[in-house]
This record gives sequence, structure tokens and C-alpha cells, in this order.
Amino acid sequence: MAKPLDKGLSRRERQIMDILYRRGRATSSEVLAEMPDPPTYSAVRAMLRLLEEKKHVAHEEEGLRYVYRPTVSREQARKSALKHLLGTFFDGSATQAVAALLDLPDANLSPRDLDRLARLIDQARKEGR
Repeated sequence: MAKPLDKGLSRRERQIMDILYRRGRATSSEVLAEMPDPPTYSAVRAMLRLLEEKKHVAHEEEGLRYVYRPTVSREQARKSALKHLLGTFFDGSATQAVAALLDLPDANLSPRDLDRLARLIDQARKEGR
């Protein structure tokens, strides 16, 4: 499950992936039922085929239906999405991204959250990252 994510995902594709990560596996009908403001059934099937071409999902045949599952771990997908976000909006700078997050008025960071962030920064310093 450690395949690299080489292509970005559309909003709808991310919604489908979120559903598959949450459920573990699902048919196109089950995906459709959980999508907000759902598109047509045919559109969901087309997006699942595209996700399969991009190597994000695979299917198994169960009787007459296909059951889809993610082929990339959620952690791998998260890292890929963050890398894309950093490159697109923050010139590749983690510092700029963290600063933007800290500047959000509704970030609601507790003292415990801030302590954890400080520990992570100290750990990164020690490891030379």
C-alpha cells in the first residue's frame, strides 16, 4: 500500500477517497449514497474508474458488483496532499504553512496543542530536519 501518488485529485475524487478510507471498501452505490450533493451514478462509476487508473483504488468482483478499496494508505495520501498544498500555496515552505495555520482565528489551539507543536519542533531540530 505504499505507492506514490503522482496525480492530484479533484474535489469529488477526494470525497470518494474519504468515503473509501472511512469504510475500508464500498460499491459505487454505497459511495454515491454517502456523497454530499451527489452526482449521477454514472459519474461516480467514471470517477472510480479514473481513481483506479491513477492507482488510488482497486476493485474486486463480488457477484455482479465491483467493490472498491484504497490502494494507498491514508498516511501516504495525507503526505502527498500536504506536499501538493505546500507547493501550490506556500512556495514549498512548511514554515509559511505552519505560520498560516497559527494565524487562523478559528484554529482553537489549546495550550496542550501548542506544547505538542513545540515538542515536535524540538524533535525535528534534534533529528536535523
